[in-house]
Amino acid sequence: MAKRINQLLGKMKESNMDSMFITSPANFYYVSNHLTDPHERLIGIYISPSRDPLLVVPALEKEDAKSAGWDYDIISYFDHEDPWQLLSDQLLRDDEKPEVIGLEHDHLTLERYYKVKEILPRTAITDVQELLASVRVIKTDEEYARLKQAAELADFGIETGVKSIREGVSELEIIANIEYELKKQGIQQMSFETMTLSGAKTASPHGTPTMKKIEPGDMVLFDLGVVFEGYCSDITRTVAYKSISDEQRNIYETVLAAEKKAIEAAQIGNAVGKLDQTARNHIERAGYGEYFNHRIGHGLGIETHEYPSMHGNNTLAIEAGMSFTIEPGIYVPGQGGVRIEDMVFTTEKGPEQLTKYPKELQIIDG
Repeated sequence: MAKRINQLLGKMKESNMDSMFITSPANFYYVSNHLTDPHERLIGIYISPSRDPLLVVPALEKEDAKSAGWDYDIISYFDHEDPWQLLSDQLLRDDEKPEVIGLEHDHLTLERYYKVKEILPRTAITDVQELLASVRVIKTDEEYARLKQAAELADFGIETGVKSIREGVSELEIIANIEYELKKQGIQQMSFETMTLSGAKTASPHGTPTMKKIEPGDMVLFDLGVVFEGYCSDITRTVAYKSISDEQRNIYETVLAAEKKAIEAAQIGNAVGKLDQTARNHIERAGYGEYFNHRIGHGLGIETHEYPSMHGNNTLAIEAGMSFTIEPGIYVPGQGGVRIEDMVFTTEKGPEQLTKYPKELQIIDG
């Protein structure tokens, strides 16, 4: 915890920033080790080189924050109290008069912006999101271990889903079974809404599962992930039920080859965009370029979608310790689609694939 705070203080100095107030649950957890869903209540960490870090939490979470390891100052408040006034009072007592404060612009509401301006009227506001992302993008050994465990549980979820396929079972029934079995493994939360799509619905990358029943000849697409000790996993697999057409098989093999090429390209020093370009070029050469309509992937850690965005124009160089997804897809409207997605962790020895459920084409006969 102290190491991360000192790292942020160093980054702040480089950016000519003399204070920071972190309010997003993900960054809050990264710095404090206190994992929480505050709902509408304010949580925050005030960081400044002129004083010890200051945690702001509802009174009902004060002891939980201490148990998570926070041993600096805490402002705790009851629901009838105004946490912004308590923060303002504390800063006045400390004679804290920052010139520039960093806030997460992608998380800050307009209401909270005005609250900050009210308690710090002479302080300039700057966006601190990129600074925080640059710190979080390289994972520690502890983060790696949590991501790896989350990936293993995602593999289990896919295995459960595939075993649940049978004629007449609905997409939602399969999802219910996946999540039930994961609960039995101790998983409290999925990292996003579990997806099971079948037939022509697989042509929608963000389709909505329904009571549609699985039929022979359907492709069945699973996209799921879990949260393990605050860290997310994400995996996609597509299988065939009973039979597969030549066109479906060709699409599948094209996506699989594109994914393997992109993973191989995830070498230290390569630009992030090269991974997208590698997969996209393969799919375009196969004649399906117009049907690959999203980026190759996204960063993965405390949040399911985090820095960096793995699009083709991203020139960020890959470093050891990065964690992201590789997920090419082909989606033909009215016909169906295929996506194959894995979690990748970059090392000095090359990319390590954390999700390991088999991805060679499976035709399920259940």
